[in-house]
Amino acid sequence: MIIRPHKPEDAATLFQLFYDTIHKVNIQDYSQEQVNAWAPENFDIKRWQERTKSYFIFVAEDASGISGFAELEQNGHIDCFYVHHEKQGLGIGHKLMSELEQKAHTLKLDEIYAEVSITARPFFERKGFQVRQKQDVLLRGQYLTNYKMGKSLNNIS
Repeated sequence: MIIRPHKPEDAATLFQLFYDTIHKVNIQDYSQEQVNAWAPENFDIKRWQERTKSYFIFVAEDASGISGFAELEQNGHIDCFYVHHEKQGLGIGHKLMSELEQKAHTLKLDEIYAEVSITARPFFERKGFQVRQKQDVLLRGQYLTNYKMGKSLNNIS
């Protein structure tokens, strides 16, 4: 497996991975209505591409194709962090998080942070993130519980 920067032509595959993960993994913690609001079928792929122009996006790829991706903004915010629903628990998330942390260090960031789903919270906690706030976010008419979580990077140089 390799971790590489994303390419514009990855967009449709990344969106499908996002959609499938939410509908096949996050469904264990959210209702069907909530996952439909979070990842609607009719999501605009051009809007998906446009929103990521200033992000650092890393893609995990193996012989079978793209198996995960993670997005980091300049300010340390992790926007998307998803691993293929059939490849959970294989260390892909660990490798993606390591890549994000390395990038954050090169950007001289003091911390990284994210709004984390109920489902992803245990993974982020294992990676040293701490809950800062529980919140209920309104998205397309549905309230979804998530957690603002952060991790200090202790940049000393």
